[in-house]
Amino acid sequence: MVAADARTAIMFALSPGQAGDAPHGRALLERLGPPNRPLHLLMDKAYEGNETRQLALDLGFIPVVPPLSTRVEPWEYDREMYKRRNEVERLFRRLKGFRRIFSRFDKLDLMFIAFINFALIVEALR
Repeated sequence: MVAADARTAIMFALSPGQAGDAPHGRALLERLGPPNRPLHLLMDKAYEGNETRQLALDLGFIPVVPPLSTRVEPWEYDREMYKRRNEVERLFRRLKGFRRIFSRFDKLDLMFIAFINFALIVEALR
C-alpha cells in the first residue's frame, strides 16, 4: 500500500501471502511514477534492498528507510522523518477494524479489493 498519511491511501495491490513484499512494492512504485517535486518515501525495513532504494531514487523520491543491522555498508537516513512511518501502520490498524478485512471472509480477490476500497472511503470521510 502507498499512503499519503494516516487516512489517505493512494494505491494498493493484493499479493500472495507467501510472496515477498519488496517486489510488489517496486511494482507499486513503478505504477505511481515520478512525483512533481522530490518527496520523502517512508519505507519499512522489508523494502531496504538496493533495488527498491535505487528505483525510488530513479523516480525522484527521497527514500527514508533504515538499513538492516547486518548491512556491511549502512547508509544515513532521516530518523525524524522515519518516525512518521507509523501513519501508514495506523491506516492498516483502522482497516483491520473492519471485521470483513481482518478475517478475510471474501473468497474472491475482486470482492476483497472492493471492500478494502469501501473501507478506505469510509476512513477518508471520517
